Amino acid sequence: MLVAAQGGPAQTPAAPPPAARPSVVLEGREINVPVTLAGNGPMFGLTPLAEALGGTLSTDVSGESVSLKIADKEVVIGQGNAIITVGDAIVSLSQPPVQGEGGLQVPLDFLRKTFGDLLGYSFDWRPETQRLTIARRGTRELPVALDVVHLQGMTTIVLQFPEEPRYKVNRQGSIIQVQMLADRLTPPAPKEIQDPLVQGVTIDPGQIRVQLAEGAQAESYVLEKPFRLVFDVHRTSEVEVPTSPSAPAGRQAGIHTIVIDPGHGGTEVGAIGPSGIQEKELTLQLARELEAKLAQRLPVRVVLTRTEDANLPLDMRTAIANQNKADLFVSIHLNSSLGSGAYGTETYFLSPQATDTRASSSAATENRAAAGSAPATSDAASSANPANPANPADDTQDLQLILWDLAQTHHMTESQRFANMIQGELNEMLKLKDRGVKQAPFRVLMGATMPAVLVELGFISNPDEEKKLKDPAYREQLVDALSRAIAHYKALVENQPQSQPAAPGTAPQATPPAAGTPAPAAKPPAKVGRPA
Repeated sequence: MLVAAQGGPAQTPAAPPPAARPSVVLEGREINVPVTLAGNGPMFGLTPLAEALGGTLSTDVSGESVSLKIADKEVVIGQGNAIITVGDAIVSLSQPPVQGEGGLQVPLDFLRKTFGDLLGYSFDWRPETQRLTIARRGTRELPVALDVVHLQGMTTIVLQFPEEPRYKVNRQGSIIQVQMLADRLTPPAPKEIQDPLVQGVTIDPGQIRVQLAEGAQAESYVLEKPFRLVFDVHRTSEVEVPTSPSAPAGRQAGIHTIVIDPGHGGTEVGAIGPSGIQEKELTLQLARELEAKLAQRLPVRVVLTRTEDANLPLDMRTAIANQNKADLFVSIHLNSSLGSGAYGTETYFLSPQATDTRASSSAATENRAAAGSAPATSDAASSANPANPANPADDTQDLQLILWDLAQTHHMTESQRFANMIQGELNEMLKLKDRGVKQAPFRVLMGATMPAVLVELGFISNPDEEKKLKDPAYREQLVDALSRAIAHYKALVENQPQSQPAAPGTAPQATPPAAGTPAPAAKPPAKVGRPA
């Protein structure tokens, strides 16, 4: 029986307020977006957000990855994978995108690292009200430098920025418009342009407008550090334009042929583990297993540079890739260290300048080993296969010649992007020590006319890693990570718009000859401008 205190009426306990309904508000207007309150934070339906914020979603043929186009950037998402790519960058998320109400659902940091960074939106999530508020951030003021160079029948326009702008490229007839999405430009002093292929370039705070001459067309691509948006302009009838950034003239667009290179072979055994197993044995085993996995997973043709224990010169390996018109080249190696404690994976792409002194030493060791003059004791690339004697200094000179044209520089950019995907998958799936993506002048990568990487899949000198590398189940994990990275890169390339092909005029270059051997007759140079 309730008795009123002090003679007052009995009080009924107040009902708790109803739970707040999750909501999404875009610039003061609520939009219908499914929200799931997960243990690691809220997840948001991507499809309605892409429609509201200005993105285009598509799914690759295999259904394993989703591509989100935001302005001129491609975001590739693997369902159930907490790693995405935003353009060339590998980005880690707090939790993986998953299928849910309204299709694919993504975490808050996905929105901030895509729509936020690329379009200038802010995303404010308030747990107490379960509301996501989306608003435009303030605009940045960015200076831009303009260079126009005409060389060998082609004009190259270079727009250089101190950091990557938020922009979109629109094309209509002979007019190219670079529209700023969330930034304002500080135009440079007006520059008179007297060029046979470009009538004029005007820069306003909100856009850059390029007027091409009649009968001219342009392809665009991006170079980093510093950020440069490059347009190569040529006469329509002069150049057969490739249709993919990884496909030189004569190749179909997309990733159709992959060449896998098992490092070492024959008398060049590579590094030797504590139990006596040789690197050349494991690299061939891994290559065969990767070949089988790719055949099972993707509609691609896979070629191995060697299928048995045989000598194969370094220069011949990329020559095989070029002859097969490969779209990707992957050289598989195992690391070695003088100490037994080093472990983890690392991925290299070709560059005339090494990332650091250790990467430089690794490349020098591998290149010298190719001439049979160095043991396999490098902390990274352990050793290489025998080739005709070569001077490392000559190798660097050859490499600088190969990388001189912007066309080859574009292959280097794609190689870096591919290397990032491989390293990201290895780190994410196997939780291995991240030794990072590095660049160095490895001879085994020289001469490749496609994106090419060298992958070190562990330290054979480490007893624990050697034991794992001999385990088929562990090798299956390594191979699965590599195949996922290749599938991811394939989806990225094939979902790119065909308005951004590789620099025109690209033709397969001859593999650089080893020192002391006569060079083959050179083809005419590609018609590629070289901006300063």
